[in-house]
Amino acid sequence: MSLLILAITMNACGNGENKGNGQISNGENADNGNNRERHIPEGFGYVHEAIPDAKYDIRYYTDDNFVGTRVDGYLAPVAILTSEALRALTKAADELREKGYGIIVFDGYRPQKAVDHFVRWARDPADTLTKAKYYPEVDKADLFIKGYIAERSGHTRGSTIDLSLYDLETGEEVDMGSGFDLFGPPSHHGSDLVTPEQAANRILLKETMERHGFLPYSREWWHYRLADEPYPETFFDFNVQ
Repeated sequence: MSLLILAITMNACGNGENKGNGQISNGENADNGNNRERHIPEGFGYVHEAIPDAKYDIRYYTDDNFVGTRVDGYLAPVAILTSEALRALTKAADELREKGYGIIVFDGYRPQKAVDHFVRWARDPADTLTKAKYYPEVDKADLFIKGYIAERSGHTRGSTIDLSLYDLETGEEVDMGSGFDLFGPPSHHGSDLVTPEQAANRILLKETMERHGFLPYSREWWHYRLADEPYPETFFDFNVQ
């Protein structure tokens, strides 16, 4: 099995990536890695295999995302991470479970071809189909300078995850005050545009992830990168499948 790995020696760490009404899955419809050919390199794994009660809401596999179409490189609605990030995330999920919460995963590893798709979209000023939902208060021309879109993403190195929480008792998603991938101040950590309860929910997630070795991104409450990531200068390009 040949895998295209794009190794780029550079220090840039791009971020930039709103939550709609897509179906949330617990991964039961994802292919089982034990009875099919695995399509990922050694050193990577699937979130649903490590954390069976994790739910998936993989927006980039659908057209319910800021691009408005399925994103290049997303061939299945699953989330992949490096083994190191998976071990740390499993510990965080164990702690959250004791407090009555499960995790909802929006994205994990992201191929470079997907990031390139984001960049092409961001450079097309005529395409504003999703503005009302995903960047209502931000000029599309400012998405690069404000840090929402970049030519390189920490996700492509395999140890960054976008996630939220759900209540284990009710199954309902926890209210974080803004949707996944909403570009703008309501999504920032410390935003005064959310209620105290919503802020407390963000803090619960943030403090738990930090205790288990993840770093937050100031503009996106859902985005966490493993501090001690194993491939800090390698940007991969195998498909999510």
